[in-house]
Amino acid sequence: MMDRKEVSGTLRNKERSKLKFLDAVGKILKTKGFSALKINNIASEAGVDKKMIYTYFGGLDGLVDTYIRSQDYWINVPSSNILVDSHDGGKTLLKEMLCKQFLYVSKNEELQKLLLWGLSEERSALRKMTDLQEENGEKLFRSIFDPQFGKNAKMFRAITAILVSGLYYLDLYASVNGSHFSGVDMQSDEGRILVEDALSFLIDKTYEHLQ
Repeated sequence: MMDRKEVSGTLRNKERSKLKFLDAVGKILKTKGFSALKINNIASEAGVDKKMIYTYFGGLDGLVDTYIRSQDYWINVPSSNILVDSHDGGKTLLKEMLCKQFLYVSKNEELQKLLLWGLSEERSALRKMTDLQEENGEKLFRSIFDPQFGKNAKMFRAITAILVSGLYYLDLYASVNGSHFSGVDMQSDEGRILVEDALSFLIDKTYEHLQ
């Protein structure tokens, strides 16, 4: 019978190996692109036997799926236990979430690669990412925003779709093609603050006209 120290050591080794695989996925994604995410490449980068990918994750798709879950902003937004200011119907919360998304994507090169990958190739792990994003978003809409906007709830959803996707695009554009969009420097503090101010303005107007 294995003693507690041996069991504990085995678990630690397993977690270290899993983290090595996940880190390897991120490194390959950043340096070589998603086409290089192959079992042998990942195992070599991680320095761990490739058989462990099947043992720990069930295969490449399971590993990539786990990696995506760890990186995506909206998958990791807690949809429960969110404190909402009852006086503004979630307006402040929405501004904070979208501004955080804007910053998070700009700082996360690995997530940028995942977003581009999702636009260029159909893959089960990427489909799961979008499904989980939608699932978390649906919880937020139903618990906070739908009750607030009533008959205009669908219009509010459409507006947030434009805002979320627009912020994604600005981050990706600045990262891939250059810093300026509509004359605004997306890589400068001034430009990004301007976008956040515009975002706040649009959300204020949405609440003003749809409630």
